[in-house]
Amino acid sequence: MFGALTNKLQGVFSKLTGKKKLTEENIGDAVNEVRLALLEADVNYSVTKTLVKQLKEKALGEDVFKSVTPGQQFIKIVHDELIALMGGLEEGINLDNKPTVIMLCGLQGSGKTTQCAKLAKFLKKTGKVTKPLLAACDLQRPAAVDQLKTLGQQIGVPVFTIDGETDPIRVAREALKQMKEGEHDLLIVDTAGRLHIDEELMQQLEKIKAVLNPHEILFVANAATGQDAVNIAAEFNKQIALTGSILTMLDGNTRGGAAISIRQVTGKPLKFEGIGERIDDIQPFNPKSMADRILGMGDTINLVRKAQEHMDKEEVEKLEKKIKTATFTYEDYLKQIQAVKKMGSIKSLLGMLPGMSQMPAMDFDEKEFFKVEAMILSMTPDERSEKCEMLNPRRKRIAQGSGTKIEDVNKLVKSFKQAKQFFKNMPNMKQFEKMMGGSLWR
Repeated sequence: MFGALTNKLQGVFSKLTGKKKLTEENIGDAVNEVRLALLEADVNYSVTKTLVKQLKEKALGEDVFKSVTPGQQFIKIVHDELIALMGGLEEGINLDNKPTVIMLCGLQGSGKTTQCAKLAKFLKKTGKVTKPLLAACDLQRPAAVDQLKTLGQQIGVPVFTIDGETDPIRVAREALKQMKEGEHDLLIVDTAGRLHIDEELMQQLEKIKAVLNPHEILFVANAATGQDAVNIAAEFNKQIALTGSILTMLDGNTRGGAAISIRQVTGKPLKFEGIGERIDDIQPFNPKSMADRILGMGDTINLVRKAQEHMDKEEVEKLEKKIKTATFTYEDYLKQIQAVKKMGSIKSLLGMLPGMSQMPAMDFDEKEFFKVEAMILSMTPDERSEKCEMLNPRRKRIAQGSGTKIEDVNKLVKSFKQAKQFFKNMPNMKQFEKMMGGSLWR
């Protein structure tokens, strides 16, 4: 995600490797390189200046622990300061008052309409709201109303519109009335964007705000526009008092500037991030998660969230027991593959593991992974549960049934046996659990 920035920062850290201690000289060099890396990543100048000052003060004032290297100590300082800069704690949507009204605003092309639907589905999925309503108040962009209607149908959420209406203030007023009459517990309002800030846009937003009296006003910013998005968010905040932001396009080769700067410049939290084109590709913004990704440490916070969402807790605990006793079967493996498929692409999931985003293996062909699923699906129930020997005639039938080669089936059987033998021979499973960070669910 933040390839160039991550690589530059890791280069800075590597130069501290082998140093016996942090000195004013090597800290000064490291901090200057961090400053250049942040500016190249389009981080706001004043934000960069603040961060660099904090890094220098903290690094010079800290004793290096005997158990870590100066490089590791400096990484921790950078990590902690990035988290603090981006707000420290995760801040969600305020749903204390029901029904809740959320208004989305921003420039044209930032993805407001899509984010309305993503946000409605996300909040409905969490169970915090049960009956959301979307309102189409973007009457400037051609097809914006139709787009919201289509998205509403996809997620099973009604969309309030008034055919032929040209006044967004009237639509907002009637949508509020519909929310109350229809006993909806959430109203999300899409508003019109422009190619730049203009007086007409801001006056219109102020009038819509006066009608709705929203609990949340979220600015939708395109992360790819860097400092421009941050500066425009600051202007919106001055005029209509934002409660937070949503950053979109974080799945591309983003430089990182907006993600790092927007909280500090606007004084308002970044609440959500758009991480892809699918309607489910939205997640709460977590400062620690973002700092981890910027420094190439993966994203275990959101990986665990995805796992908890798509994997049954009892099934995971059963699998853990089977792994400890080396009694897991092809059927267990199949269930895990199918659960992982629901979580997203294998490449994106591997990228969430610490260190994996920089590995050459990240370019692997995902089709190879799903070949395994096809082979297991071609097995009989007895073969999947290993109640019968996987003899050559059976392997040939499995290969034909899955559209693979017998060599692929042989490879699967061999690797499966090796995995079971590995866990069977492990002298200390508790040590293994500790190494893996314990159960996912604890």
